Amino acid sequence: VQLVEAGGGLVQPGGSLRLSCAVSRSISSLNTVGWDRQAPGKEREYVASADANSPVVYADSVKGRFTISTDNAKNTVYLQMNNLKPEDTAIYYCNAATYSGDWYRGQGTQVTVSS
Repeated sequence: VQLVEAGGGLVQPGGSLRLSCAVSRSISSLNTVGWDRQAPGKEREYVASADANSPVVYADSVKGRFTISTDNAKNTVYLQMNNLKPEDTAIYYCNAATYSGDWYRGQGTQVTVSS
């Protein structure tokens, strides 16, 4: 599975960005798709995921501000990010898991929140 992220950039605090992740196979054939992020000098942090058999889950730090969605016709996963804060600055990675338990991750897209 190949995952290619896009949509990162520089945004002011309080602003919005929408990340996209192009998936090389049908999303409906995957068990889970999601996003995680890693800031400089910090551990990788879970952001959100959409599981085929469970409700969407968000990290507490982004709940109410970020929304994960999928467009199965376009094999694309989105992360709408609103009310961005400086602490959201990180490289954002798209990830996916197959039903056989294999995990995949994209190359990442940089999000910088700064005035």
